[in-house]
Amino acid sequence: MIRVGLLCGLVAPMLWLAVIVIGGELRPGFDHVGQYISELGERGSTTETFMRYGGFVATGLMHVGYAAAFHATVARLAERPRLTLLVAVLIAANGIGRIGAGVYPCEPGCAAPEVLSQRLHSLSATIAFLAITAAALLGALLFRRIKRLRPLGAYSLATGCAGLGFLVLMSASEATHVHTGLYERLASGVLTLWVFVTAWRLRSPACGGNG
Repeated sequence: MIRVGLLCGLVAPMLWLAVIVIGGELRPGFDHVGQYISELGERGSTTETFMRYGGFVATGLMHVGYAAAFHATVARLAERPRLTLLVAVLIAANGIGRIGAGVYPCEPGCAAPEVLSQRLHSLSATIAFLAITAAALLGALLFRRIKRLRPLGAYSLATGCAGLGFLVLMSASEATHVHTGLYERLASGVLTLWVFVTAWRLRSPACGGNG
């Protein structure tokens, strides 16, 4: 089961990328630089079902599975069981946030904050982003204390800082929608890559991830 969970950590980032790219191609005129990823799953769009369930829900479930495998693998190597559990819980929270963002679609243009589904979507997406950012930052503390995973420490710190920086830029650009989509994709990209890289490392025989 650990192998399956770690595989989820590898597949989810690739699926996420594929759904965003394909969804954009299926929407002529869709602007990845200015529009939110969520707009691919906005209510009534031609890519709504594809993005909501193929993108958000599917990858969210995989992240929850990866979180369980992450804890099972790292707990055997770490001397800080509480920190290991916290990072795993944050990865799972990201997955749950993704699922929520898929279950509750945003309205067209994601521009109706008074609508309940839009509010729940935005809340779920915010939880997902903040949770995986925190997981990367705390992962830096966790990995630096594990000899076999020490190289991931600096990488996790850089990822968490970059992800947080891009999220700040995204938030600052929301009023004008200039490069909002670009900043969101950069944040999502570096943070999703962190999931892939950590899963890849944990699958190595040295970490016992093939069990």
